[in-house]
Amino acid sequence: MISRRGVLAAIGAGLAAWPATGQQIFDPKGGDNGLRLTEAQKAAGAAFLTRHPSVDIHAHPGRFFLRALARQNATTRAMGASFEAKALTDMGVGHVTAALFNCVSDAVLLEQSPTKGLVATREFDSGEAWADYRRQIGTLKALVARGDAAPGRDGRDIATALAAHRTACVFAVEGGDFIEDRLERIRTAYADGVRSVTIVHYHPNQIGDPQTETPRFPGLTPLGKDIVRELNRTGVIVDLAHASFGVTRDAVAIATKPMMISHTNLKRPDIDHPRLVSVEHARLVTGHGGIVGSVPSGIGQKTVADWIASILRLVDAVGIDHVAIGTDMDANYMPVFADYADWPLIPAALLAGGMHEAEVAKVMGGNFLRVLAAQRYD
Repeated sequence: MISRRGVLAAIGAGLAAWPATGQQIFDPKGGDNGLRLTEAQKAAGAAFLTRHPSVDIHAHPGRFFLRALARQNATTRAMGASFEAKALTDMGVGHVTAALFNCVSDAVLLEQSPTKGLVATREFDSGEAWADYRRQIGTLKALVARGDAAPGRDGRDIATALAAHRTACVFAVEGGDFIEDRLERIRTAYADGVRSVTIVHYHPNQIGDPQTETPRFPGLTPLGKDIVRELNRTGVIVDLAHASFGVTRDAVAIATKPMMISHTNLKRPDIDHPRLVSVEHARLVTGHGGIVGSVPSGIGQKTVADWIASILRLVDAVGIDHVAIGTDMDANYMPVFADYADWPLIPAALLAGGMHEAEVAKVMGGNFLRVLAAQRYD
């Protein structure tokens, strides 16, 4: 394995401080991306993407989850209208093979706190969580039915999308709230095309607690354990992004399939934000075959080069077989990377720093495809 210090020097990465609260949370950072790439190196990144599948393992392209949302709040109004067509055009320009298009299960509950970030300010009305799941999944089904995106039900679909130079839409849900106590809804979701569920988001739910709130439970609830087991049986990836350490520990203890933390980064001595994870936390998941996706958020990062440095820290901590890319695109906190047309910069920077092509292929999509293939329908 190459020296990660050498990679950082080669791409010109630097460290950044976490920005203060109160900024517009979805606005991208502008200015210099911090990378020092030649035109030939950029071209190598683009060429790489024609040979290897690339997958964004956590995204909200074009904020599709807002379409036909009847009950707005201040946060959803601030996001503006959805723009799926533009996002998909950019994904085509950037040669993105696939992305996990994440519905947001608790979007109708969330408001922006000046001190805590996103928080749930109310509980669901009766039937509301399930109805909102149906609305968002309907948007994704229509997207694929129209041919705007290719289907992304399995690795074969993703390979087909690569060959056809299209982007596959893998259905996913951020927040297991819609399941409520109805385990049969997991098989319904699988039949709908859902291949990943982030079991906890910002709303403390029936499964467990998010990492950004004071825990109510030491880990998974009894129902939460049943939900994890059923997700495993059904063939849906358990995504532990946003989940507390206790929820993650309990999920690892009972899981029979590899899981993932789709979008986070490692804590550092100078950055200890609740959305980051410790090395111990990350290794709980990767030690059982799972993956961790690095996110280009404004927490401890100011440039794309800073984000590349975060990816490499993950590689050093958990190994090349367990790192992926999860941009949280179009719903990320102060993103340092906010345009899918720039997707080739990621492999370009990794290759320019001396990472082998086979290693870059794992990070860009191969590691996720291994985890997806391991989710057998029992």
